[in-house]
Amino acid sequence: MQEKDAYAKSGVDSASEEAALQGMLRWINRTLEFGPTPVKMPIGAFANVMALDDRTGVAISTDSVGTKLLVAQQLAKYDTVGIDCIAMSVNDLICVGARPLALVDYIAVQHIDAAALEQIAKGLYEGARIAGISIPGGEIAQIGEIVRGHKGGYAFDLVGTGIGTVPLDRIITGKLARPGDAILGLRSSGLHSNGYTLARKVLLKPGGIKVDQHVAELGTTLGGALLEPTKIYVREVVEMISDGFPLHGLCNITGDGFLNLSRLEASVGCEITDLPQPQPIFGLIQKMGGLPDEEMFRVFNMGIGFCMIVPDNPTIIARVVEICRAHGSECLRIGTVIADDQRRICLRKQGLVGHSGRFTKQ
Repeated sequence: MQEKDAYAKSGVDSASEEAALQGMLRWINRTLEFGPTPVKMPIGAFANVMALDDRTGVAISTDSVGTKLLVAQQLAKYDTVGIDCIAMSVNDLICVGARPLALVDYIAVQHIDAAALEQIAKGLYEGARIAGISIPGGEIAQIGEIVRGHKGGYAFDLVGTGIGTVPLDRIITGKLARPGDAILGLRSSGLHSNGYTLARKVLLKPGGIKVDQHVAELGTTLGGALLEPTKIYVREVVEMISDGFPLHGLCNITGDGFLNLSRLEASVGCEITDLPQPQPIFGLIQKMGGLPDEEMFRVFNMGIGFCMIVPDNPTIIARVVEICRAHGSECLRIGTVIADDQRRICLRKQGLVGHSGRFTKQ
């Protein structure tokens, strides 16, 4: 039996989750025939699409902020996690070529705290403003017998479900990706909203760093770096979609890191050769946790939050970089699509090859 890695030991066992998911899907997939509108994609894509008529599809995606919320509780700072909630859904919606329209939120609380809820709403407002969407409704559930957190009485969970529209003949699945295409990476703002169970265990362990402690290499407090909001990529990607750019694949680099590139529908591999230096928070986690590269690149985004697959054409690439810069995103070429029926993700400088949900050293 394979020894558990640090992420599993911290409480997030991805292998067990995948095994459990297969049992769930035996039932969930059977529901796809019940609805009045055809479902256009298999479960497992960043978002799914249902046909409203012969031309238009509605895209839907849901996600939570995760244990990043525990850092917010420790600092009693709740005004940014709403941005994360918006980002986690809308960044998935654009992966299928959809224009996000709206999101509804679900907040489960241990006890009602009006001031905290208003701050959460402030973040939801800011995320919606950046993404250009509305929040037409939501739900607050008082379930103190279920929700537990860092500080008694202040626990909460935050989940968002976003919808968007996409022409049925312009759904992006990655099936157009072909060997020689360029892989463009958009810089992340930091950890985004993934890997916090491991990050917190490593950084905030007894004898570790205090959450409100200033860390010179981060240029801010540890809590400030951990609460840096997830970057929202909607405006730049929607502009490219609207302008008809040849986007052969779009990928949100969330949990599982660059392994997310294997979700491209085409039977191709990806060779990553030119990653920028990741933000200091990643190096601090790796150093304090003694974590190998294999685990860092599987759990975290390592400085790249979103990838685009486009033809290897200098004019197209330059225009993509220009659009991203105009919307405040740094975009750079990080690799190339390669012929590989095994759909492996190769990180050349790190000597890593990703396949079957893991990275291994070569």
